[in-house]
Amino acid sequence: MIVITYPKTCVWELTMACNMRCKHCGSSCSEPLPGELTTLEAFKFIDMCKDIGLKWISLSGGEPFVRKDLILLLRYLNRCGIPANIITNGWLITEETARELSYIHPVRVVISVDGPKDVHDHIRKPESFERAMKNFELLNKYNVLTGCTTTLMKNNIDRLEELYKYLVDKHVKSWQFQLGVPMGNLAKNKNEMMLEPKDLNKVIDFFYEKSLDSKMDIYPADCIGYYNDKIDKILKKSYKVNYVPKWHTCNAGKYSFGLLHNGDVIGCTSIRDKKFIEGSIRKRTLREIWEDPNSFSWNRNFSEKDLKGECKNCKHASECLGGCSNTRLTTKGSFDSENEYCTYNLSLKNKVH
Repeated sequence: MIVITYPKTCVWELTMACNMRCKHCGSSCSEPLPGELTTLEAFKFIDMCKDIGLKWISLSGGEPFVRKDLILLLRYLNRCGIPANIITNGWLITEETARELSYIHPVRVVISVDGPKDVHDHIRKPESFERAMKNFELLNKYNVLTGCTTTLMKNNIDRLEELYKYLVDKHVKSWQFQLGVPMGNLAKNKNEMMLEPKDLNKVIDFFYEKSLDSKMDIYPADCIGYYNDKIDKILKKSYKVNYVPKWHTCNAGKYSFGLLHNGDVIGCTSIRDKKFIEGSIRKRTLREIWEDPNSFSWNRNFSEKDLKGECKNCKHASECLGGCSNTRLTTKGSFDSENEYCTYNLSLKNKVH
């Protein structure tokens, strides 16, 4: 029997339009796709989020600032009591935008920065690093909460110290790090860019040391770690708590979901195959989709007996269920595959050898 919990958070892809062509973009964003939600439809979706008790939402894309109604949507989210993160490449932020954002609380603007200037501009486009740094300053001028997110790849893991100094200088309040996985544009560039599992401990050591500085809050994404003491300590420090629960299964369709540009509901916006679409808010309410016992069955019905490889034999199998579903899907081809990017798995293999 599946006990349905209600989602705490959502990632909403407002548009697939983007002003950049990043080499690691998992969605291969470029031009807007047909069927984007209208402003009125977007307002109705926000009402549905309020009805189901959503705690916070991340607005992504594409590039969210491409949408002309972004500020209107943020204001309405604010009225409905739903805090928002905006995940942006930072290029389109203007003085007027920063001023408008300063009137909306709480909102956090998270600019994606993937290394110092030469690295970042190579991945994204010329002058994008300088534009991001300038706009951190602009947002700080208007007291808008700022964050940074960095996708970890071969060409930036040895340059994180340089980036850290820039972020501290710009008074960035939080820094999230996530694993680049072979989907979208990164799938085409995986030999050049994607990390090896053995690189992860080096990265975690770096972020652990930086978390001790107290100069910014540091957050590992759900695709990093698992039963790793240093990850736990990072989270305790950033959340300012004495205890953090251990990893307990992929959240998709259990505690979180994604909304695509056209109103399609999906467990996770990184898992993009149409067969994982659970319905459309243009046809059913979010509550109806969420409460449907057939929705998100790929994850809600997944159990430790479905796992393969070392994950199946792991002592944490029943709680963990293999970590991030999308990591297993994109690196090994199926949800039931062993998660080679689990650092606990890696530690066991190192002991054997």
